[in-house]
Amino acid sequence: MARRALFQEQEQSFHIDISPLLDVVFILLIFFIVTAVFVEESGLEINRPEAMSAEQLSKKSIFIAVQDAKNIWYGGARIGVAGIKPTLHQILSQRDLPVIIQADKSVPTELLIQVLDLTKSAGAKQVHVATRGGQT
Repeated sequence: MARRALFQEQEQSFHIDISPLLDVVFILLIFFIVTAVFVEESGLEINRPEAMSAEQLSKKSIFIAVQDAKNIWYGGARIGVAGIKPTLHQILSQRDLPVIIQADKSVPTELLIQVLDLTKSAGAKQVHVATRGGQT
């Protein structure tokens, strides 16, 4: 009888403590949030042209969005044609990153070439034009 009472008492007091497991999960969550690389997009809907030779580029890049001559954006701010060179020169003087131009497919070629020239004259060594991957 005493054995049964002892066994029932041990059975009732047995429980699994999951607080160390929760601590580890939260520490891992914090680690992944802190070390995550966030992609900096222009925040605009750009209707990019298609290209069969499209390829993935580095996520650590400078994104310039071009809608028309008055609507050229960087980092959510409208910089216009006149703001391209000073903005990129300031960024590229601190670190060398590739520049990706996200131009709407309705943007005139002359404007796209002007943006490319200003980007290169600001000191960009790698300049790419964003496209959508083509259908095969």
